[in-house]
This record gives sequence, structure tokens and C-alpha cells, in this order.
Amino acid sequence: MKTPAPFIAITATLLTLASLLQAAPTAAELMAQAGVFDQQQKPESALPLYLQVEVMDPHNAKLLVCIAKQYSYLMTDATSPEEKSRQGQNALAYARRAVTADPNLCDAHLALAVSHGKLLPLLDTRQKLEASRVVKASAEKAVALEPDNDLAWHMLGRWHQELANIGGTKLALAQFIYGSLPAASNEESARCLEKALALHPERLMHHIELGRTYAQMRRNDEARKLITKGLAMPDREKDDPDTKERGRYTLRKLDS
Repeated sequence: MKTPAPFIAITATLLTLASLLQAAPTAAELMAQAGVFDQQQKPESALPLYLQVEVMDPHNAKLLVCIAKQYSYLMTDATSPEEKSRQGQNALAYARRAVTADPNLCDAHLALAVSHGKLLPLLDTRQKLEASRVVKASAEKAVALEPDNDLAWHMLGRWHQELANIGGTKLALAQFIYGSLPAASNEESARCLEKALALHPERLMHHIELGRTYAQMRRNDEARKLITKGLAMPDREKDDPDTKERGRYTLRKLDS
């Protein structure tokens, strides 16, 4: 007996739909795939997968932090100031959304601090002062939420490191025009970075940045030792090459 053509067509459609449904990855599967690329520091591969998950779960703070991280990676890879600014603003937008989605998530506040911090070199004086306030407040919030987070302590230490050594006249003039900043000191930078290093000594950034703070405090022998150790460690994180370049610059200044 010959099967009616409409029945064949309906059966084919149902089989096609079933095949599509079976082929569609779940959010968990997409996250797992993206996580592999994330670990490999391949934002161009991880980001599209994370963005697919965002469609399914747009208010997932942890996901939004992951997306902010990928844009931050792309900012590091960008070669022009315009592209760096564009990717940095993307990272900042997702970090802000993450904080809104979960104000008690340490990584959300940390992402906000990092995003603002990476944009600082591209901002004018007023914007730098405003962003600096956010960096400090966000890093302090991250530390308060998760006291054992080495990256939060590192970010707070870097804030003190940068602000403590701006020329007095330049800083005073900027604050007179645009408003005051919280007090910063090398001593507080050292305390925060020492805490970060104690929590996670395998990160070369902690060694090098603590060494750079010691150099600003004229603790030159300790600075050389820490920076040299950091430079000898293998690159594991996206910003490690830039961190090493700052370390080499500090060593050259110490030896000049």
C-alpha cells in the first residue's frame, strides 16, 4: 500500500524538528565549551558561546562577568586606541550589568574595578579621577565580600600604587578643579599586594607589582628580588606580558 504524500511530508518535518532539538546545545554545554576557550585565553572563540547563553539567561551575574572578561581580553589584544576603547567600554557595560544582577557577587565588583582600571590610560583628567574613585570603591567592596580573593587585594594594591606616586602639584591641581580623591599610600599598596601574594604566590603579577611598590618605597633590594622572580615565572594570564614589561622598566630605573 502506498503511503500518502502528506503523511511523508509531515513525518519528514517532525524528524527534522527532532533532529534540530537534539542538536541544540544547552546553556550548560555552551558554558562548558566557552570555559575551555576561556582557559586557553581565546576570547574570539569563547565570547560567541557566552553570548548565546546570555540570550537564554540575560540576568546571570556570573555569566555577565565571563562576558566582561572576554571583552577585557579583546581590549588587551587590540592594537589601536579606538579599538581598545570600544572593547573596554563593552567590558565595562557587562561589568555594570553583573553588579546590578548580583550586588553581592565579589567577581562582579572586581570586574567593574578591572574594566575601569584598564580604561584609565584612554581617559581625560576628569574621567580618570571619576574612574579612579570607582576602582577603589569596587575593589574595596570585592575585598569585603570575599577577603580571600587575591585578585581583589591586588586591584586595591594597584590603586594605591598608582595614586600614591602622582606628582603632588599635578594631583593637587586636578583635585582642585575636579574634586578630591581618597588618600593613597605606598604603605597601603604594599600591605594589599603582600596579602595578594600570600594568598596566591603562583601569580607572577603579585611578585612584580609588589616589587614595583617596594621600588617606590626605595626598598630596592627587595624590589629587585621580587621583580626578578616574577620575570622568571611562565606567562599564564592574559596581562602577564604587559606586567613583565612594567617590571623590566622598573628594574632599568633601579639600575640606572
